[in-house]
Amino acid sequence: MPSVAALAPYEPGKPIEQLQRELGIGEPVKLASNENPIGPSPLAIEAIKAALPELNRYPDGASYALVARIAERHGVAPERVFPASGSVEVINLLAYLFLRPGLNSVYSEHSFAIYPLATAAAGGDHKVTKTIDGFAHDLDAMASAIDANTRLVFLGNPNNPTGTIYRRAEWQRFLKRVPEHVVIVADEAYFEFVRDPEYPDSLQDHDDQRLLITLRTFSKIFGLAGIRVGYAVARPDIIQMLHKVRQPFNVTSLAQVAAIAGMDDSAHIARTLEVNAAGMHYLEAEFRRLGLSFVPSFANFMLVEVGDGRAVYDALLRKGVIVRPMNGYGYPHHVRISVGLPEENRRLIAALSEVIRK
Repeated sequence: MPSVAALAPYEPGKPIEQLQRELGIGEPVKLASNENPIGPSPLAIEAIKAALPELNRYPDGASYALVARIAERHGVAPERVFPASGSVEVINLLAYLFLRPGLNSVYSEHSFAIYPLATAAAGGDHKVTKTIDGFAHDLDAMASAIDANTRLVFLGNPNNPTGTIYRRAEWQRFLKRVPEHVVIVADEAYFEFVRDPEYPDSLQDHDDQRLLITLRTFSKIFGLAGIRVGYAVARPDIIQMLHKVRQPFNVTSLAQVAAIAGMDDSAHIARTLEVNAAGMHYLEAEFRRLGLSFVPSFANFMLVEVGDGRAVYDALLRKGVIVRPMNGYGYPHHVRISVGLPEENRRLIAALSEVIRK
């Protein structure tokens, strides 16, 4: 398929092990993939340990206990919850279900790289809208881009890689304009980090008429990126369709028990938010001191203008600090930097200061 052949594969953040192999750096700092720097919940680790003797058994294919716990957490019926191998699995399944040649998805430029990949893999067409001020979603423009052949609209809130959000008034205006045949995908992987009172929790707008799907993940605030678990909340008929096309046992037994335990660890969640807020405050102050422009972020990462983004990325690698170059997202002059632990943030700033001076 030509549309797939022309695509570049998704480029994840460079693994620590790869940097150690390539450059022989003993203890690199990885601030590239928006991971939780304090690690997973201790309760999740204990749950995984307890489940290890049963690894010879297939997991519960329906993820019954996990679905029940998610439903309880959000006050929805279990039949409205779809467990997945990360929220990315849901994005791919939705494209498979709703797109084909002649149909299109709508998404913003500078948004999550999986949206165009999933669209192209399903044979669909793309309608890409411009951002506001180069960074934030323009929901009015996205609503205007929808036509009779549009089946999916992808909305990251907060958006990756910019960290920007759209607020309740524009969200409600958008919902009123979207035709009933269009599936709205509210990708809220970072929603737990947002502290803006006007941030719209899309779960509050679910009903039995609107084709609205909310995506959430355990990879970020819960620190479980390594076991790949997320979920969707939607109308029961959409959930049933997703189950028909998913792979059997799509959520592993370890992912199920870890996610359940992680949801119950309020202390871990609180500490994650505290570390992120303090780290964001420190990095913002240091970027200002260095004269670097950045996009105010509502997530756990920042988009920073550094000049030649790829060159700065390469130079930081040689100092043992891994960030994310943004060429693939249309920001060749930027890097994306995840908020780390205090000592990781200080090491980043020290390395970045040297690189910028040179």
